[in-house]
Amino acid sequence: MTAPAAPADHRYLERFLWLSLATAVVTVALKAVAAVVTNSVGLWSDALESTVNLLAAGVALWAMRLSAKPADHNHDFGHGKAEYLSAAVEGTLIVVAAAAIIVGAVNRFVNPVPLESVGMGVVLAALASVGNLVTGLILIRAGRRHRSITLEADGKHLMTDVWTSVGVLAGIGVVAATHLVWLDPLIALGVGINIVFTGVGLVRRSVVGLLDATLPPDEVAIIEQALVPLTDDPRVHLTDLRTRESGRQRFVQATLTVPGEWTVRRSHDLADQVEDEVGRVLPGTVTFVHLEPAD
Repeated sequence: MTAPAAPADHRYLERFLWLSLATAVVTVALKAVAAVVTNSVGLWSDALESTVNLLAAGVALWAMRLSAKPADHNHDFGHGKAEYLSAAVEGTLIVVAAAAIIVGAVNRFVNPVPLESVGMGVVLAALASVGNLVTGLILIRAGRRHRSITLEADGKHLMTDVWTSVGVLAGIGVVAATHLVWLDPLIALGVGINIVFTGVGLVRRSVVGLLDATLPPDEVAIIEQALVPLTDDPRVHLTDLRTRESGRQRFVQATLTVPGEWTVRRSHDLADQVEDEVGRVLPGTVTFVHLEPAD
């Protein structure tokens, strides 16, 4: 079983969010122009979602910087949970954007309007989608590699934008070919309903994190396997192993039962070995060991 890599410096991770911000600015501009020239409610809804992406990227950058702050007198365990707050905000913004898309689609369905300058609008929207696709994949990969829910959430947000654009562009193509203008709002409605699920999923995951979820089972297994050699003495027992994660931060606590006749020094040295070993297999983990006499 391979141990995870050491946590990345937050300044390195911030670069991904600056990339997301730059992509969002370009995307909003391209899609807004595309929506104006085509008068498509689908592209208007797409541009709205991209605007939300821009706001979400700003929130993600703020959360990344806050989570990197060290522990202080008011936050003994650091500020790692700010990443969950960012994911919750992004998920909520996705749901809000989806609701606006659905409302706009229903309104245009009731009052259909013919499309204009379809070719130029499709080209602009397609360029914006390619940028979102590349940036979204980069952020998701970086988020999973460095255990950053902020990066992963922002990447998924961009990917929902890509799927929105694909649906909208397909709808515009069908409308241009069939002249059935009611298909434009119908597809926008379907896209809006679809991205609701992405938003709800992000909110659910952030809530689980805020409630002090345990580390993933594979990481708990890494800890247990690494500590076996340190507790091969039948008189020594490691019990009450508990874990939790706070953004990119990991916390582990356990009770170490040792013979009552051991000196404080000997017991303390073994506890230090346990903490060092956890830090070796899961770099950056904060470990607390409570000593108990066997008798």
